[in-house]
Amino acid sequence: MVGSAVGLGTLGLAGCATSDDLFRAEAVKLYGPVPEEKFPIPALDMSKVDTKYLRRTVQYESKEPAGTIVVDPKNFYVYRVEGDGSATRYGANVGRDGFLWSGEAYVGRKSEWATWTPPAEMIKRQPEAAKYAHGMPGGLDNPLGARTLHLYQNGRYTLYTIYASSEPESIGTGRTSGCVGLLSQDMIHLYAQTPLKTKVVVLPT
Repeated sequence: MVGSAVGLGTLGLAGCATSDDLFRAEAVKLYGPVPEEKFPIPALDMSKVDTKYLRRTVQYESKEPAGTIVVDPKNFYVYRVEGDGSATRYGANVGRDGFLWSGEAYVGRKSEWATWTPPAEMIKRQPEAAKYAHGMPGGLDNPLGARTLHLYQNGRYTLYTIYASSEPESIGTGRTSGCVGLLSQDMIHLYAQTPLKTKVVVLPT
């Protein structure tokens, strides 16, 4: 009888777990450390990100084919269309006022731990970036992070990217020069499912 009581007690406690509790437990697994990377990525500090921006599968009706990436800068989300009325949704940071853009592009290049070279326009605005005019090697402090999708239009690099942000507190904000940042673990997840030539749609705000 004691064994039965313990079993019932355990079931009772499990029954008290909320969907949010279960989601948080799953999120801990999704956003754990990634030690096998060239530059090991630490676990996400959950206190720095609103849980609504953590990765999840959501209902999402779209005319776009499966695999298309849709950026919603107004709501700080990136969607990967799954083609069955659903999408994988990731929280994002986006361009600040004056640097937002919309339209279609495609993934023309993919990089792991890419070298970051600030554009000349950025160096004019932020002279402190001049020290990286010849490139900043890949690493945890590199703005492009672990993975980068380089966006192209008509065969030309737009200078816009979807990249792995090392600043989790930036998710849900507009602070970039037009690029779109995801949490490192999310960017690795999206990158692995995104072949070259993947269509990218950036919605207007």
